[in-house]
Amino acid sequence: MLPRETIAIAQIPDGEELTLVSHGRDFIIMLGRDELMGTRMQFSEEQLAELTLQRINASRPRVLIGGYGMGFTFRSALKHAPEQAEVVVAEVVPEILDWAKGPLAELTGSCLEDTRGEVILADVAALIDDAVDGTTRRYDAILLDVDNGPDGIVRDGNERLYTKTGLGRARDALNPGGVLAVWSAAPDHKFTQRLKGAGFDVEVKTVRARPNNKGPHHTIWFATRLR
Repeated sequence: MLPRETIAIAQIPDGEELTLVSHGRDFIIMLGRDELMGTRMQFSEEQLAELTLQRINASRPRVLIGGYGMGFTFRSALKHAPEQAEVVVAEVVPEILDWAKGPLAELTGSCLEDTRGEVILADVAALIDDAVDGTTRRYDAILLDVDNGPDGIVRDGNERLYTKTGLGRARDALNPGGVLAVWSAAPDHKFTQRLKGAGFDVEVKTVRARPNNKGPHHTIWFATRLR
């Protein structure tokens, strides 16, 4: 069995440590003993962006992504977005970008140089608030993959994103017809009801972690602002 090698460690604000490890040719980001993401199972995170962009009609979509991670969702958004799109990523851990430019540079490719994209060191909730308050323009899509799902295990502050108040702020940060898409490692019926209670039309989709219908089942909620 191939050993896991620790490459780097980063501290999450108001949270635990993240560890970047290598396992043969693969890379994994760990939270304690839990695998948050890895290069062997990235398909559902790519689908988070691709399927969301299929559901919005804006010719020049403005997209907000919560969390860079290994960049799977960001790169997928850039791949499937039109030339006039704007894709903003909120990331709270500066070392994540150091990893993207360093040990994960081959995976990162040229995505950080794409003029349609911007990575901001900020809490995604703060960028949502800016759009609600009129400091910035509203979004056509908000993609949340800042945790393992609505439970908020990575960082205590993430839980507020999934409360009724937090979901209401996300709704108000969207243009009419905009989509809030939320990735989760597991289904959550109560969260589906919470989205509906916050004024969204909700579609729940199960996606495999790997292409060709392989790997664990992950859940994505597509919540549309109707007006």
